[in-house]
Amino acid sequence: MTEKLRSFLFKIFKKDSALGRIIDKVVTREIISYLIFGVLTTLVSMLSYALFIRIIPDSVNELPAAIPESIAESLKIFICSVLSWICSVVFAFITNKLFVFESRDSSAKTVAKEFSTFVGSRIFTGVIEWFGVPFLVRIGLNQVIFGTEGLLAKITISVIVVVLNYIFSKLIVFAKKSGK
Repeated sequence: MTEKLRSFLFKIFKKDSALGRIIDKVVTREIISYLIFGVLTTLVSMLSYALFIRIIPDSVNELPAAIPESIAESLKIFICSVLSWICSVVFAFITNKLFVFESRDSSAKTVAKEFSTFVGSRIFTGVIEWFGVPFLVRIGLNQVIFGTEGLLAKITISVIVVVLNYIFSKLIVFAKKSGK
């Protein structure tokens, strides 16, 4: 599939042109796989977010009067973002390990190291997502899309997170050992 896409693009853009050289570097099996599974991971995140928004009662926002109203209003969105993040991280680890970066070492030590590093990098980007979605909703990116509150904010943050996650997975989590 990757070669067919590359051939198609090189029919449009000359391989030795500036854009052709970029295509040559960017359109690889790994990146195409990462984008496909990144979209699927984002879909898992958004669908689980939409599910949690619907099943978590609004009463979660009813906090003691000492809690500022703006925080109380964002609590349900925060909880739903965290739960959808957990679902997407588990899905992403499995697909990245097996299909994108093709890490075939299944020893307990390697899997534990990869998983802990993966989760650590995802916690970093998860914090961006957990606080970024409510922040963007609070500053006005609160459009309801497909009947889901805050979905535009969720989409915006998801794009940023996908790029950061690729960088961390490629350079840290599933980095190829030299000599292999």
